[in-house]
Amino acid sequence: MTAGGVNIRPATPADHEAIWSILKPVYRAGETYCIPRDIDREAALADWFAAPFTAFVAEVDGRIVGTSHIGANRPGGGSHVANASFATDPAARGRGVARALVTHAKIWARGAGFRAMQFNFVVSTNEDAVHLWQKAGFAIVGRLPAAFLHPRLGPVDALVMFHDLTGDSHEP
Repeated sequence: MTAGGVNIRPATPADHEAIWSILKPVYRAGETYCIPRDIDREAALADWFAAPFTAFVAEVDGRIVGTSHIGANRPGGGSHVANASFATDPAARGRGVARALVTHAKIWARGAGFRAMQFNFVVSTNEDAVHLWQKAGFAIVGRLPAAFLHPRLGPVDALVMFHDLTGDSHEP
């Protein structure tokens, strides 16, 4: 899928180094994901590519500038609801990469038969992401008080965000 000059395709093992170069600073900062800040490359990539998720990369002019993974939020009775995670190269922020990734995630999830998408743990201080997800049609359906231990701010809220894909126009 190409949107606004951003090409999104399935990730391959050849993309591991580029994906790690995007994930590493995000994980080391410890401000947006519940991932150990000292996670090593192998463990991070194993997690990013773990079933039931499918990993993707976003490219601009042939350079990988973002990544996502999308899959079932929960098995069994929750398997009709997708979940996704996203990361963008800091040098590519503000260029529509995250918007293209979330648009792609919604289209891919709907095409894969998912009826909704849920983000289980959006750190409330990640204001750019919260704003983008809301523009993409996600509603805040829950607030987990002081659920995330932010490395600079201390305990902050985490949000549960939800989007019904059954009537989705695919445009954020």
